[in-house]
Amino acid sequence: MKTILKLFSVFFLFYSVNLTWAADVPGDAIAMVEKGLSYLDKNGKEALIKEINNKNPDFIKGDIYLYVRGIDGAILAHPINQKLIGKNMLELPDADGKLYRKDILTLAKTKGNGWVDYRYNNPLTQQVENKSTYIVKIGDIILEAGIYKK
Repeated sequence: MKTILKLFSVFFLFYSVNLTWAADVPGDAIAMVEKGLSYLDKNGKEALIKEINNKNPDFIKGDIYLYVRGIDGAILAHPINQKLIGKNMLELPDADGKLYRKDILTLAKTKGNGWVDYRYNNPLTQQVENKSTYIVKIGDIILEAGIYKK
């Protein structure tokens, strides 16, 4: 019986750890943006910006979080790095030199939604990783949520 319990414990520990290491999936980013769109529809832009900047846990799930960019490129709301709020970093490249923020604005203005790939510092691992961000333009703002590709 002890052997069975030990085997079960090892299996459970292994299974739990693997769940923690699972890669984010695109649906997680889309769901986060949709949650933001729903909140925006019910409460308005200023309320959404305030909730994100107040680090409302509804808009943070592990390393996936919702942030808001103005159509001019300035960050209006960010739950992880408050120093970014009000900054327009269109000319600041990612780790590989890609001006991905310009790609986000172009995509928002031409198609209204979609994905942009780049490399960015993961706040959980503190490592530069491949990231893909889902964006949706609504009015004069862009809602964004990204996933890290493990």
